[in-house]
Amino acid sequence: MYELIVIGTSWGGLEALSRLLAELRDDIHQPIVVAQHRSAESLDFALEHLLQHHTRRIVGDPDDKTPLEPDHVYLGPPDYHVLVEEGHLALSTDGPVQFARPSIDVLFESAADAYGDRTIGIVLTGANADGASGLARIKERGGVAIVQDPATSEKRAMPDAAIAATVADAVLPLAEIPPFVYGLCCDVGA
Repeated sequence: MYELIVIGTSWGGLEALSRLLAELRDDIHQPIVVAQHRSAESLDFALEHLLQHHTRRIVGDPDDKTPLEPDHVYLGPPDYHVLVEEGHLALSTDGPVQFARPSIDVLFESAADAYGDRTIGIVLTGANADGASGLARIKERGGVAIVQDPATSEKRAMPDAAIAATVADAVLPLAEIPPFVYGLCCDVGA
């Protein structure tokens, strides 16, 4: 049974995340942790407020040691890496990875290490290679690797890099990702 969904995105991510969260069915209860590239100067809670309009899940930036809870979306805070540990999240001010903090690779690699084959990783639109090695780690640990179809991404560099780094379980247009995740998390016949 999958216990955690991690999502990484950059350029074009606000629109992609908004659509993805709006279309994820309410009976998907797994906690969702997002690394969206945003600068240290990002307005406090701006991304949280924008995304909250698209989902009934509780959206917010975690503090260090925030417990992972069902029906929550946790956003990597500006200028912090967010790491997954069993049952909770940790924050780090270690140097940027792939020029980013929060880094998708840091999130995905920690999720793979903590949750292994209980992890679903999703790489969306973006303009660099962040997330590729992290998605490969999720796949190596038995988790599921999902990539937005590069042809449907605002910037295809991130999905292309993820596809080059691992054998994705699914490469899908954005609109097809929510039903695929539903099949993994909720479909009794899956």
